[in-house]
Amino acid sequence: MPITQDVKLGRDVRILHPELVNLYGCEIGDESRIGTFVEIQAGAIVGARCKISSHSFICEGVIIEDEVFVGHGVMFTNDKHPKATTSDGRPQGASDWTLQRTQVGKGASIGSNATILCGVTIGAGALVGAGAVVTKDVPPAAIVAGVPARVVSAKNTTLTDRISQTAP
Repeated sequence: MPITQDVKLGRDVRILHPELVNLYGCEIGDESRIGTFVEIQAGAIVGARCKISSHSFICEGVIIEDEVFVGHGVMFTNDKHPKATTSDGRPQGASDWTLQRTQVGKGASIGSNATILCGVTIGAGALVGAGAVVTKDVPPAAIVAGVPARVVSAKNTTLTDRISQTAP
């Protein structure tokens, strides 16, 4: 798995196992850390001081601002209507689909195994719970969890604090 020459790496980017990532045509900001078995596609941007954990997939059209945490196995999408072929049966090409952009705000955290559907914005400081499926925008500083992800707390509290407040 390569790191191609067209990748723009900022200062002091740490890729612990460069032979076990697939990075091409993307941009990664200063002091970010990239885990093993991560793929970051052309046109994706990862900001400064981010941590992208192992087995995550960041596709074209995803913009991750500074200081974002992406847990293990997080998947982003960029096509609302994915198809293998066109209506006439030929393999789909670049001109046969519409790229949908996704934005992750500064300081947000995305838990392991979350899926982020395309076209959404995750606000600054938001927390996406592990295993959540984000189908719509997440407000800044909100905590979302579940399938589909729903706001658990709009306050800047931890998920543990919110659960303990609602426990019997």
